[in-house]
Amino acid sequence: MAAAHPTGTRPDPGMLGGMGQRGNVAVYGAYGHTGRFVVEELVARGWAPVLVGRDADRLAKLAAEHPGAVVRVAGVGEPGELNAAIAGAVAVVNCAGPFAVTGGPVVEAALRAGVPYLDVAAEIEANLDTIARYDEPARAAGVVVVPAMAFFGGLGDLLATAAMGEWPGADEITVAYGLSSWAPTEGTRAAGRVSRERRRGRRIVYAGGELAYRDGPAPTTEWDFPAPWGRQAVIAEFTMADSVTIPRHLATPEVCTYMTEVAVRDLIDPDLVRPDRDADQAFVVDVVVRSGTGERRAVARGHDIYGFTAPLVVEAMERVLDGRVRGTPAGVLTAGQAFDSADFLATLPVEVTLP
Repeated sequence: MAAAHPTGTRPDPGMLGGMGQRGNVAVYGAYGHTGRFVVEELVARGWAPVLVGRDADRLAKLAAEHPGAVVRVAGVGEPGELNAAIAGAVAVVNCAGPFAVTGGPVVEAALRAGVPYLDVAAEIEANLDTIARYDEPARAAGVVVVPAMAFFGGLGDLLATAAMGEWPGADEITVAYGLSSWAPTEGTRAAGRVSRERRRGRRIVYAGGELAYRDGPAPTTEWDFPAPWGRQAVIAEFTMADSVTIPRHLATPEVCTYMTEVAVRDLIDPDLVRPDRDADQAFVVDVVVRSGTGERRAVARGHDIYGFTAPLVVEAMERVLDGRVRGTPAGVLTAGQAFDSADFLATLPVEVTLP
C-alpha cells in the first residue's frame, strides 16, 4: 500500500538562536534566482549565509535584504579569491550556472578547504564532469561532494531509489515530469546553451546502460500521470540530470524521461519572463521502476521547481554535516546514493506517495 507523506516543515529560526547560530555556509551565486531562495532557506534554518559571487553590486543589494550577512567577491578564475570567500564556512552550495564553468573551480576550492560541496546543476555534462574528475580527489580529502541536488537530478533520484527499495536492479526506470508551466531563469537558458554547444545540437539519452547521442527531434507521446493530472501530451527523451544521478548507483540499463509539452513550449518561448516567485507553477514527478512483471511507483507533487530546490539542497547539506550519509561519507555521491530516500522525502514541502 502506498504511504503518503505530508508537506514538510521548516525549523523555527527562533528555536535555533538566530542567524548564524549553526555556522557559516558559503553560497556561490547567491544573488541568482535559485541562490536567493537558498539564502532565505539557510536563514530560516538558523545558518549564516556567506554571499559569494562575481558581481559586487548585486551582492551588496542582496546583503541589504539580509543584515549581518557576509559578502565576499570571488571569480571562478581566481583560486585565491575563492579560498578567501569560503574561509570559515562549514559547507559550500554552488548555485551559479553554467556549472560547466563554475563547477570545477568551486569544487576544488571546497576540497582545498576540506568542506562539503553541493550544487544545483541540471547540466548533464557538468554533472558527468564532477563525477569523473572529483570522485577520487574527494575521497582522498575525506570530503562529500553532492552534485545535482535540485529539482532535476536530486528529486528524481530520491524517488527512484525509494521505489526500487530492496530490488537489486530494474529493467527500466521512467521519470515523467508534469509541469503546468515553465518560465525559465536566465541561468537555465544559459546552461541550456552551453549543453547544446557541447553536444553539437544532438540529444542525449541513457539507453543500453550508457549515455548516447541522438540526432533529430525528440519523439512525442502521452503519459498517464496520477490524478488529477491524468493523460498528458509529453516530449519523450527529454533527458535531464536524473539520467546521470540514477544510474550512478541503481542498476538499470534504461532511464526513460518525459516532459509535458506545455512546459517545453514555455521553455523555448524567448519572450516568457520569469517571475520572482512562481507559486502558481504546479509540478508532478512520476517515477516508475519496472523489473520483469513487477512495477513500483513513487510520486511527488508540489509547486515552483526553483523555489523547491532550496529546501532540497539545504536539507542535503544538513544531513552531510550531521553525518547522515549512507556508506563511506566521502567522494561524489548523488542524492539517492547518499541519503535515506524515504526519510529525506518526508521532510520536503511536497506531497509524496511511495510504494
